[in-house]
Amino acid sequence: MISEEMTEVLELFKQGRRLYKLQQFEEAKAQFAKALKIMPEDGPSKVYYARCKHYIENPPAEDWDGVFVMKTK
Repeated sequence: MISEEMTEVLELFKQGRRLYKLQQFEEAKAQFAKALKIMPEDGPSKVYYARCKHYIENPPAEDWDGVFVMKTK
């Protein structure tokens, strides 16, 4: 059975992903931050939080398809 804490993190992540795909990176980052407050070691939320920060500073092209392309290793 999934804990109440995990259920909340999953819902926040789901909301964050939806906002991320809509290029609403500030709002998405806030959802991932809430998830990380509950579960600081949540890997997927960490990744998307960092991607949101990147896209806030470096907005994607208008025809962005939602794919994150790494520029460095």
